[in-house]
Amino acid sequence: MQSPPPINIPPTRPHRLADRTRHDIVYDSLSVSPPPEFFMPKSDLDPTQQPDLDDGSLDWQREGLHLNAFGRALRRKFGGRVQRVSIDAGFTCPNVDGAVTTGGCNFCDNRSFSPSRRVRLERVSEQLRTGIESVIRRYDRVHGFIAYFQPATNTYAPIDQLEEIYDLAMNADPRVLGLAIGTRPDCAPEPVLELLERISKQRSVSLEFGMQTIHDESLRWMNRAHTHADMVNAMDRARGRGFECSGHVILGIPGEDREMMMQTAREVGVLGLDSIKLHNLYCVHGTPLGDEVLAGKLKMMERQEYIQTVVDFLERIPPTTVVERVSGDAPPKYLIEPKWCLQKSAIRDEINSEFERRGTRQGVHYVAPEIAPERRERPTDQTPTSIRDRIEVRGRLPVLKLQRGVAGGLHRD
Repeated sequence: MQSPPPINIPPTRPHRLADRTRHDIVYDSLSVSPPPEFFMPKSDLDPTQQPDLDDGSLDWQREGLHLNAFGRALRRKFGGRVQRVSIDAGFTCPNVDGAVTTGGCNFCDNRSFSPSRRVRLERVSEQLRTGIESVIRRYDRVHGFIAYFQPATNTYAPIDQLEEIYDLAMNADPRVLGLAIGTRPDCAPEPVLELLERISKQRSVSLEFGMQTIHDESLRWMNRAHTHADMVNAMDRARGRGFECSGHVILGIPGEDREMMMQTAREVGVLGLDSIKLHNLYCVHGTPLGDEVLAGKLKMMERQEYIQTVVDFLERIPPTTVVERVSGDAPPKYLIEPKWCLQKSAIRDEINSEFERRGTRQGVHYVAPEIAPERRERPTDQTPTSIRDRIEVRGRLPVLKLQRGVAGGLHRD
């Protein structure tokens, strides 16, 4: 395969740890044991963001890739294969429990986010141990693992219990290199960011925001109950604390044309996201979105349009941004449409083929913002009071009722 032609790469931003001294916090407050030196990352900043001093190109470009792929980035950072292990710790969401609204996102199966969910903390370590064993059976050589708090909003709990749960995951196995924590932009008050800042001094941490889109009308359609201003506020406060910041983006939202999706793409560079996940909008049974699709009121994006849109999107984000995912799917028994999203490997191949056809790659149309992300001022915390009241207190989460044989530890009363 012929490598894409060289492109002009904008200067990389300064090291994100430059202003870590803003919070002089002693790590001893955490009961987290540091991992063996063998498992520590070579640097807190992914080497893919550091250009070669001779030609200004990035590692992934010199390797002839079309995009800054996540798996390769992890290998460079840790020196070997690193796999994420998903954990359900029993969290809910503020647009489910009434803190900001009820009903949840229109694309989520809210039965999985019942207020009666309960968690026993020992089950977190059990999920992690089972996940690690599964990965080891699948791959011959695995360098380490990242505990991925994935379902629901994983910063939405009393701060002392968040610390306890994160601590438990990091100490469950010496091969755990760090955490990935999925959350909402309106659920990152200062105590949460300070906690993650402390943890990041010893482990790799990625905070994943469900940005979805920059268009508030689309967020209202989803019933997200937050605005893009919440995302901007959270990112401007989270940046530069020593942990990575990721954004999830959904393509194919009804009412969004190509230009609206490209506006979201350009925001990736404005906010200075370290990584992104791209998802096609898909619908599952038992959701408001699924009901509308089954009734013929809405259609999901077609396969070829999605391929074109993904490539357009990636051409407009910084070449330094790691691309964690280029499509999304659901288990076949739950999925309604689009069926093509089940062919993940084929979708990745088609995206690479489209880059090759165009003779382009990630970042070729990136335009740096007038104000570099690291120069943006750190604003005051705008987390809604109703959410702060549930986080900035000492207390306990409800305890999830777990049953043997129930996947993910979920149980519907």
